[in-house]
Amino acid sequence: MAVNYSAKEEADGHPSGGVGVPGGGAVGGGGAVKTRKPDNTAFKQQRLPAWQPILTAGTVLPAFFIIGLIFIPIGIGIFVTSNNIREYEIDYTGTEPSSPCNKCLNVSWDSTPPCTCTINFTLEHSFESNVFMYYGLSNFYQNHRRYVKSRDDSQLNGDNSSLLNPSKECEPYRTNEDKPIAPCGAIANSMFNDTLELYRIDNETRVPIPLIKKGIAWWTDKNVKFRNPTGDGNNLTALFQGTTKPVNWPKPVYMLDIEPDNNGFINEDFIVWMRTAALPTFRKLYRLIERKNNLQPTLRAGKYSLDIAYNYPVHSFDGRKRMILSTISWMGGKNPFLGIAYITVGSICFFLGVVLLIIHHKYGNRNTSADIPN
Repeated sequence: MAVNYSAKEEADGHPSGGVGVPGGGAVGGGGAVKTRKPDNTAFKQQRLPAWQPILTAGTVLPAFFIIGLIFIPIGIGIFVTSNNIREYEIDYTGTEPSSPCNKCLNVSWDSTPPCTCTINFTLEHSFESNVFMYYGLSNFYQNHRRYVKSRDDSQLNGDNSSLLNPSKECEPYRTNEDKPIAPCGAIANSMFNDTLELYRIDNETRVPIPLIKKGIAWWTDKNVKFRNPTGDGNNLTALFQGTTKPVNWPKPVYMLDIEPDNNGFINEDFIVWMRTAALPTFRKLYRLIERKNNLQPTLRAGKYSLDIAYNYPVHSFDGRKRMILSTISWMGGKNPFLGIAYITVGSICFFLGVVLLIIHHKYGNRNTSADIPN
């Protein structure tokens, strides 16, 4: 049987009546029309306005020169600022036989009494502004996946139930002698515990440099992320009753400091250590040396000595330990990489701009159309 329908009906995707049309559905008596034709909208019919940049020599060449002229001065400024930061570093690992700390090289976690050593050094230049004292470790992988997960944030946030029942992520540092460990986990168990004291030598007399131990942790960590268990805040011994110290710690967490607002889980040395480093060679803030007099430098040039209570063993994994004294600037600590990166990118853009300008000047006006013979 032949079926005739109009061109308009064909364009609509179906004929009139109830005859089925391949791909277009069927129209029943009085039923809804089924069709695969997209709605007549600007989005579905691809009629939305569009803009596509046309890259020409007139737009590309100025962009290269502008980037170069902006990035190079910024890079020079950042690089000069970084180089103006004073920094002094002492490696006190003790691997060299001549080092005063060589006798402490094979110290263990529970050495009693702790091994001590003194390193004398000379500052050639004065440190004018506030000075930050860091300890640095090398070949220590705080970014290992199992190490990073080995903690219980609920316990560190003061949750009493987690205090006595730590997370299984803390294994094998979850319990010891059938008692829960507080704080649990591998991160807390490996906390840095060397003691560093700085002295200035004036006429053979050692004058101690005041080291501030508060204000070294992030405010959010100190006030939000880390909290002691709820209860009598003046009696941390009772709050941590029923728990035991980490295996490698010489004393429990409630004896980290004599000041109540810097003891337990809110001890700032502990908080700084618990913020894991991204690279195997890192430094962490240890103490602050504040400038007392604007007329005198914080650390004037001269002779100094560093007294070290060597408690932290690193020789077993070929690690190294450092003490760093550093000032800061508006961009933070000493970091010449950012300035070098800006200068490099700006120089490359400027060089490419010159090369493309020469190419455009030499070949840009050439007629590239093919000659068509008459």
